[in-house]
Amino acid sequence: MPKSAGYGSWSSPITSTLLSKHSTFLKLAFEIQVDGSFVYWSEIRPTEKGRVVIRRLSPSGEIEDILPQPFGARTLVHEYGTAAYLATGGVVYFSNFSDQCVYRETAGSNPSPITPIMGDVRYADFDLDQKRHRLICIREDHRDSSKKQAVNELVAIDIEGRREPEVLLTGNDFYTYPRVSPDGSQLAWITWNNPGLPFFGCELRVGDLTSSGALENERLVTGGVDESVTQPSWSKDGSLYLVSDRIGWWNLYRWQEDNKLQPLHRAEAEFAEPPWAMRSSNYAFGPKGTILCAYFLNTIWRLGLLDISSGKLKTLDCPYIGGSYICSDDRYAYFVAATTTEPDSIIRFDFASERFERLYSPLKLEIDSGYLSIPEVVDYPTSNGKTAHAIYYAPKNKDYNGNPGELPPLLVFAHGGPTGERSVSFDLDKQYWTSRGFAYLDVNYGGSCGYGREYRTRLDGQWGVVDVDDCMNGALYLAKMGKVDPRRIAIKGGSAGGYTVMASVAFRKGVYSAAASHFGLSDLERMNLETHKFERYYNDRLVGPYPEKRDLYIERSPLYSADKISTPIIIFQGLEDKVVPRDQAELIVEALRKNKVPFAYVGFEGEGHGFRKAENRKRAHDGELYFYSKIFGFDLADQVEPVEIENMGVRS
Repeated sequence: MPKSAGYGSWSSPITSTLLSKHSTFLKLAFEIQVDGSFVYWSEIRPTEKGRVVIRRLSPSGEIEDILPQPFGARTLVHEYGTAAYLATGGVVYFSNFSDQCVYRETAGSNPSPITPIMGDVRYADFDLDQKRHRLICIREDHRDSSKKQAVNELVAIDIEGRREPEVLLTGNDFYTYPRVSPDGSQLAWITWNNPGLPFFGCELRVGDLTSSGALENERLVTGGVDESVTQPSWSKDGSLYLVSDRIGWWNLYRWQEDNKLQPLHRAEAEFAEPPWAMRSSNYAFGPKGTILCAYFLNTIWRLGLLDISSGKLKTLDCPYIGGSYICSDDRYAYFVAATTTEPDSIIRFDFASERFERLYSPLKLEIDSGYLSIPEVVDYPTSNGKTAHAIYYAPKNKDYNGNPGELPPLLVFAHGGPTGERSVSFDLDKQYWTSRGFAYLDVNYGGSCGYGREYRTRLDGQWGVVDVDDCMNGALYLAKMGKVDPRRIAIKGGSAGGYTVMASVAFRKGVYSAAASHFGLSDLERMNLETHKFERYYNDRLVGPYPEKRDLYIERSPLYSADKISTPIIIFQGLEDKVVPRDQAELIVEALRKNKVPFAYVGFEGEGHGFRKAENRKRAHDGELYFYSKIFGFDLADQVEPVEIENMGVRS
């Protein structure tokens, strides 16, 4: 029989220790590849200080680690660390985290470097040019300190390491997705220049590879400043496929020999994730002219089987939500997906039987469903007569009910990016909160992906306004419906979501009673001057061109409106973060201290953008829960390590 207890104070089997041992970066780490009859993937190990290992599943079902200690497959290209390995022909090539060199490993041998140590030079997104015994990949060169930005190029690396890397293409600011055609005669790639970003505008280009391996006859396939192109892939017959948002939605196309694009299936749905991660893939080729594809519709990732010749899309009866890193062989497709109550796993799809099988999950959950909240898609009115989208999770714990007459506190979550999206797939972090008695609102504010280009560009020039209003209006909508306590609403988020948190408490006074920023931005002007190359001009689109719109940068920066903040806030920061440098946290902390606002600050040595070490992940969850317990006034069911809350006794 459930007992009554205050919301937030419930005891839960979903502990911070459980969370700390498993990565929340699964989609970024689970880069599945198929090589013959073996399935490979990368996996973050929080208990090994965030080391990224490569693992392999054999046909007999045995799983083994491919990388020995201390090697880790993680690149720093674009700072985010994806597309760090390639498994092909029984060999694994990978970018090693400690020195950023490319290594080659064959079964039973120790990894050996195939690129020289050259200082701060990074490699990512490998493809095999089998005909010429080389890898083609991205190189990001930070060696020349006289240059304001790193130099990105497409280079060729001899697979035996007998020669230094050869530059194939240079001159543009960015290159991704280098893909060699099956016969080795052509190379496709995506490119763009600052101030562009690939999820708003980029180009897909193709060039011919000569017998010596040089690149010539470069030509545009499609793309431009107002067309986002992603995920180019060659089929076995030498046709080039891609995803473009030329009609306002990311749809699948095939490039014809007459230089025209053939739409495969037109739909107001997104057939691609935003291209933050290199090498992401939401489709793969099947037998008999079919494509297994994932598509985002009404806040849910679904899976379908597309007939190329007819363009008919058959939605599959699939128990899984998602479809990241889809790859295939002649019989099966493999991808990352979850359910609403089970975590991300590696799933295998049999094209013949159309059956799904879970092959592997790093998170062995034995949690009764009575502790798991089921998501509910919520569309609600927001500013300027528009509609925003979110996912609502009610408090859920089979052992507890709230006290009579009490409404639960609400956590509003602002995702990062801000050009990102949230789905209904299982997230253990959310369940950590809902199983303790919190309601949780996962907001896909204007600017999020998944709802077409118009919705994605709603944030243009309006960052710090549209996202803030959509989060606020979602919270007020739930309060009006009587689902949550309007006096106990907190907002949390990381990175760009952390900026939305700080902007919300600075510019929307009276809505939130608490806030939590994880590696969030406080000073947009400083961010423009300090951030890495990939996002250097992001704010030109989200705020306005700098320095012409400097006054707007100051106006939208929480740091310069810190005197308006009265909401208690806890701030977490990686002290080696290159995406959002530590001074973004420490400057706002000093302002909060000066203005006598209750706050807590927790900095983590050795952490970058996102916390990978188990002890730090545990500390962040415990610290945030402790903070809310003091602000909202409930007792904790379990003892946790406290955080120091400054100015707690001087709240106005």
